[in-house]
Order: sequence, then C-alpha cells, then structure tokens
Amino acid sequence: MQQYFVQTPLVVGEEYLFTNEQAHHAKNVMKMHHDKVRLVFDGVGYFADAYNTDHGFVAKVIEKDPRVNEIEIDVTLAIGMIRREKYELILQKAGELGVKHIVPFESSRTIVHMKKEKEDKLLARWSSILQEASEQCKRNIVPTITSPLTWKELIQLQADCKLAPYENSFGKSRFVHEALHGKSVLIVIGPEGGFSEKEMEELQKNGFEAVTLGSRILRAETAAIYALSVTSEWAAVKE
Repeated sequence: MQQYFVQTPLVVGEEYLFTNEQAHHAKNVMKMHHDKVRLVFDGVGYFADAYNTDHGFVAKVIEKDPRVNEIEIDVTLAIGMIRREKYELILQKAGELGVKHIVPFESSRTIVHMKKEKEDKLLARWSSILQEASEQCKRNIVPTITSPLTWKELIQLQADCKLAPYENSFGKSRFVHEALHGKSVLIVIGPEGGFSEKEMEELQKNGFEAVTLGSRILRAETAAIYALSVTSEWAAVKE
C-alpha cells in the first residue's frame, strides 16, 4: 500500500485531489485504479480509495487509521558532514528508523562543506529523501532537518540523553543500549575522520556520554545506522 503525506485536511467521505507529482506517481508509475492508499495529514493517517477522474487523480477518504507508527522517544541524530551519497543513505535509514530530527554539523575533521549558495537546494533534496523514506515505512511524520550547525552550536544542544559513539571508547565506556534513558535522545556521529580528543573532551564537558559500538572501527554511515537501530529497539521494548 502506498502512502502520501498531504498538506490539506482530510475528511472521511470526501475526495482528496492529488498534487501533480503525487498524481504522476500514482497514475503513471504505480498504475493505480481504485487501489487502497494511506494518506497522512498533520500526523494522522487515513485509508482512501485512489482513482482517476475527469477533474484529476483523487483518493476518496474511507476511514481514519488509528495506528501511529512512531516510537515514543524523541530521537535527534546529529551527523557530521560526509560525502553526499553516504549522507543521503544515512538520511534514508534514519527516516526508516524513527528519527524525528536531523542536525548536520561541521567539525575539525569535516572535509565536506555545504556551499551557502547551494544550501536551500540541498536541504530541499534532503527533505524529499526523508519524506520518501517516511512514506515507504508508513510513518505519521516526516523528520525535520536543519542547516548545518557549527561545533559551538552543536555542543550546546539539549536532550535527556546525549550520546557520542567514539572509536576509542571500547572497553572504557558503556554500549549504547546501556546508556539510553529519558524521553529525548541526541546521538552525535562524527564525520569520516571521527572526533579529535579535544572534541570528545568538549562533548563530555557539555553533558555527552562517550559510548562504544564495539571493538571494530565503523564508517560514519554504519555507526549512525547501528546506533539508531539500537535506540529504536530500546524505545520499542520500553513501550
């Protein structure tokens, strides 16, 4: 069943008119003809019957979907800027794993920098990736993403639980599942070069706990997916 996020209120018994982009996907790509779809407006899902009409492609709203496919914990992923294709992989998987907020940042070992003149275009693309991932796994919301933060802005972010996976923490620190607590979780993942010792000291002074992901050195994208998977399972069990 396909899902579409919509920007207009939905009423049971009435038709929703698809946007041009949604209509193209439903009609020409998915070849829908009286197929059941899930529409989501303002965090609430509805089941609807999608079909083509003389006035455009529409979906008649049948009933509200009582399910809320979100984890109870407010999870923020702060991820250092890395190469585009890997960053977009992280965004896709973060969307599937229930993250509510994405925070890009730059640090001392960041080698990829967002050009100011391309920021709006890139953020729009990233938002689209997050929406597609959220539609694919039937979420009720689309994660937000901010403009890249400076290091000073990053370390001042607040949450009940603030974790920083660090490659030199194995044998000295707790694992992610052991450190998780609270109703809001902030996980910060460094860029390809990781964090410097000075940066880890600054993180810890600002309330972040260094955690380990095991004895192996993981790539940034692997570390992010690993930490988010553990957090998502912990949140599900906690519920």
